[in-house]
Amino acid sequence: MGSRRKARECALQMLFAADVAETPPDEVVRTYWAELGDTDLEEPARDFATRLAAGTLAQLEALDERIRSRAEHWRIARMAVVDRNILRLAVYEFLYEPTPRTVAINEALEIARRFSTYEATQFINGILDAIKRDLDEQQPQENVELTDESEETLDDEDGERPVTSE
Repeated sequence: MGSRRKARECALQMLFAADVAETPPDEVVRTYWAELGDTDLEEPARDFATRLAAGTLAQLEALDERIRSRAEHWRIARMAVVDRNILRLAVYEFLYEPTPRTVAINEALEIARRFSTYEATQFINGILDAIKRDLDEQQPQENVELTDESEETLDDEDGERPVTSE
């Protein structure tokens, strides 16, 4: 597993803790790294995880509104805690990180496969793909290059690309 995927999983765990315990973001991050965090994670990946978690929590209302606009017949509060936080994390990455959106979707799906259900993976893919299309129309990503690591994430274990419309 790549260090950036591991960082995303750490960020997801922080978001889950913040969501369930309703803990302030700075306390969640501090507590996670002090008690639960992967001590083998390299500093750049650790910084990435912290930036993703803290940024997602800081933009929660806007992220939830973006998700709500594409989650037909689903209220955010009714979604499984893991699923809504995977969505939040990916949408944050769409909006605030230089990660190619397709890579962010693929990473979200891989994490969903590990931490959620098959049906949830389909649900997450549908919502993220719709949000990606909206963003591509409103603000296309420019000058985003794939790194060696992000290129590796484009192909899943079966050698197929994620199901997104491009």
